[in-house]
Amino acid sequence: MMDDSTSEGRLSAEQRHVPSYPISSAVVSGIFVFLDGLWFLLSGPAVYSFYVGGNLWAVDLYPGAVCFVWLVALFLFRYSGLYGFNAIMSPFGNLAQIVVSCLTAFLFLMAVFFSLKVSEEISRVWTFAYATTALTGIFVCRVIGYVVISHLANIGIFARNVLIVGGGRQAERLLEQLEKEKPRFNNVIGVFDDRHARIGPSVAGVPVLGNLDEMMRFVRANRVDDIIVTLPWNADERLLSIISRLRELPANIHLGSDLVGFRFPYRPSPNHFIGIPMMQVVKTPLSGWNIVVKWLEDRILSAILIVLFAPILAAVALAIRIESPGPIIFRQKRYGYNNEVFHIFKFRSMYHGGVVPEKTVQATKDDPRITRVGRFIRKTSLDELPQLFNVLVGDMSLVGPRPHAVDHNEEYGAIIKGYFGRHRVKPGITGWAQVNGLRGETDTLEKMEARVRYDTYYAENWSLLFDLQILARTAIVGFVNKNAY
Repeated sequence: MMDDSTSEGRLSAEQRHVPSYPISSAVVSGIFVFLDGLWFLLSGPAVYSFYVGGNLWAVDLYPGAVCFVWLVALFLFRYSGLYGFNAIMSPFGNLAQIVVSCLTAFLFLMAVFFSLKVSEEISRVWTFAYATTALTGIFVCRVIGYVVISHLANIGIFARNVLIVGGGRQAERLLEQLEKEKPRFNNVIGVFDDRHARIGPSVAGVPVLGNLDEMMRFVRANRVDDIIVTLPWNADERLLSIISRLRELPANIHLGSDLVGFRFPYRPSPNHFIGIPMMQVVKTPLSGWNIVVKWLEDRILSAILIVLFAPILAAVALAIRIESPGPIIFRQKRYGYNNEVFHIFKFRSMYHGGVVPEKTVQATKDDPRITRVGRFIRKTSLDELPQLFNVLVGDMSLVGPRPHAVDHNEEYGAIIKGYFGRHRVKPGITGWAQVNGLRGETDTLEKMEARVRYDTYYAENWSLLFDLQILARTAIVGFVNKNAY
């Protein structure tokens, strides 16, 4: 039996107070691509200034030489796998590849000099000093990066919160492997298993926190980055059933190796589970640099749109104030990312006052609750404009599944399989379902199921270009809609 704090799906006080920024192999790789490139571009001019004197960028051939080395070296580094997470976290083990890649880039440079018959115009001292400085700087940067990242991982700053599904022998072997992991990128919080009453209070020293239903609640109450399913591979139907449920959660889902996988040497794909046999079956759409891109998209575009629409916002607010008494902004609780409740902002489109129904009632055609101004702003979607402020503060995104009222969310979540998968990303002002005609009243289960299919597709296939496509279609067809009452 779990204690009260665990049954409520909460981390311990110690875990909650450790600031954690889960590391992403893609982000680490991108940082080192930037640092290597910056060093190649800066060390050449620095060496020129020290040995020759003057500004390299103002001299013929030298700027082209630096840019040539920069491009060729980064290509060779990428081709040699030096931007893989494993390689970054093993600078001494990859020293030979770093040396070979750097020297090859400079050999190509000298070959170009000779083929163009300009070798006499380039200082040999500068070329060899540039090569030495670049190679030394790259390696020192790698070592410093390894030390810093390892330290931050070991003290929990870069730790990823991990859950294990299954408490059998596979889980024990996996946990033994994770315990040996150095540095400690993965913080295993607990094990969940439908047979938790039979497997004891812990597995390999990690507490058993409950069954699969309790794990779903746990993930929605806490930040979980990865879930590893450790069940025998011959239990394929059970695996499919479990993974189908886990797809609704905003976490990466991995399938741990069957027991035989631990008996052979394994060469993993570059990621934060260094040397541990497993495969990823569900990837969160917003991870790594995608999180940064989406954040910038929302903040920059929402700020621009607020400025552009400021006169319209003011005009609509004035019209609402003149027509009927009551607040200008309507606030309502909605479910957002990972089922977190937030208050959505909309221009009030109905008469204020009267009896508040216990259950949210969607607006219908010729609804007597809607004001004249309200009918116009709902038809033209102007009532949604205050949600730009929801986007600006981070509760919503410009593009994403439309958030439903709390009681509607709970009602449809109970009858539509995979419904909560739409909460793997932040809700949006517009979305893939809306630009495909699924906007307004959802008076039948079929309409809601269709909306969920579009929303789930968006959540699993996000990209910046996809967002821009939806925004463009919204600008063309999204403002006036016959289904909006």
